[in-house]
Formats: sequence, structure tokens, C-alpha cells
Amino acid sequence: MSMDPDKAKQLQEQNQRIEANLKKIKHRIVVFSGKGGVGKTTVAVNLAYALVQKKFRTGLLDADITGPNVPKMIGLEGMPYVDPENHSIMPQEKKGLQVISMAPMLQGDQPVIWRGPLRSGAITQFLSDVAWGELDFLLADLPPGTGDEVLTTAQRMLPQMAIVVTTPQEVSLMDCRRAVNMGKQLNIKYIGVVENMSGLICPHCSKKIDLFDIGGGEKMAEEMGVPFLGSIPIEIEIRKGSDAGTPAVLSDQKSPIAQSFMAIADNTTKLISI
Repeated sequence: MSMDPDKAKQLQEQNQRIEANLKKIKHRIVVFSGKGGVGKTTVAVNLAYALVQKKFRTGLLDADITGPNVPKMIGLEGMPYVDPENHSIMPQEKKGLQVISMAPMLQGDQPVIWRGPLRSGAITQFLSDVAWGELDFLLADLPPGTGDEVLTTAQRMLPQMAIVVTTPQEVSLMDCRRAVNMGKQLNIKYIGVVENMSGLICPHCSKKIDLFDIGGGEKMAEEMGVPFLGSIPIEIEIRKGSDAGTPAVLSDQKSPIAQSFMAIADNTTKLISI
């Protein structure tokens, strides 16, 4: 059964817009995890701002269509502007970071009850119709797991790098291994691992407590033959900052968490050969 000519033309034009957009973006990175609850969005947001602080032109695509949390974490308000002439969507800007997310388009606590094709279609539109312009980095914060959105983003965004976020717990490492293998099967050139929640920094004595153990992410990365980009401790301030819309990298640049993210940004740029 042949495709409707008008539909085929629309798809061709969309593909052309994606290709034109990608040509303006030097490096494209997807951030994902094998399971939820590992702080993937926290890593994506803070890594993006670490790159901004290093003077890289950076964009962040919130590809978690049904659970878009990026705007809350960075204090982003308002709606993105749509150019009436060419219908392109302008990314919102917050402290030097270009951002697009489904969140501003939702009313209050309205859920996004969409099947896979609709969620994938939204991601495709973010890649084709958002006027990202010239960027050094575009990061995509993906939903947890290995479902439709991960496949769509990998196939349409053509990332050169995947960052897999895990915690030191074995149950998280097990899912992280699957995510690393998925990145390999998708032929993503560079795959790196970040260990989040690597020890709790006591707010009273500043000592580290190995709440979820430590070192599991680095060991797993070594076993799977992929680079380990760094570890991030738990600190009470990072939770407060996320709730208040102030990423840890911006709130206190001398904190252990901020320094961890800056080191991960350094390792990321070295791996991708900046």
C-alpha cells in the first residue's frame, strides 16, 4: 500500500528540516538510563550548564515527553515563541542555555497520555521545527528505559555520544548494562557512564556516607569497555536547588557537586575530541 503523496511530501520536508538543523550543531549527546530514579535529568541539566560555563553554545532538548521536568529544575517559565511566518519554534533561553520542553505546553497537572508514535512524533518535531541555530552541543534528556523515545531520538538526532546515568546499586547497574548495550547496538560512537548518588555528603560534618555504596559504575564501565566520565555525590543543596529552579552548578561553583559536574564536562569534551 503506497503512502499518500501529500503525506510523503510532508515527511520529506520534515526530514530536510532535521538535516538542515543538525548541520548547525557540532556535537549531539543523548543522556539516558536503564531505569528511573537515578537522577538522569539532574545530570543532563547540570552538565548542560557546565558546558555553558565553559563558553560552549549549548541547547537542551527535554525528550521525556510524559515526564518533562527540565523547566522546573532551571526555573523556566512562559511559552516558547512560534514564528508566524515560517512556523518555526524558538527555543527558550535561561542563563545562557537554549531549552525546549513539552512542559510549558501543558496546563497545571495535565498528564500526557500518549502512545509511543505520538511521543516519538513530538521529539521529531522538536528536531525539525525548533530553530536551534548554531550550537556546539545539543543534549537530549531522554526518558528512562529503552523504549520508543530512545530509538526515535537516536535515529533522528544521530547523536555522536550517549551518557548513561546509573547509581552504585547493583539493581541500577544491571539496567545500566542494558542501556550501554543499547547504545552499542544503535552504533553511537562514544558511550560514557556517570555514577550519580555516589555517597551522601553530611550537611553537618561534611563527611561522605556511602548510602548506596560507591564505585559500582566505574567498575561496570571498565568491564563493558566504555569510558567512566565521573561520579556525583548526594548533597542536600542539590535537591533544594532543583526544587527552586537553580542547578547546583550555578548555585555554588566551589561545592563538591559543582566540581564533579565540571570534571564530567571536561571528560565529555575530551572524549568527543573538542
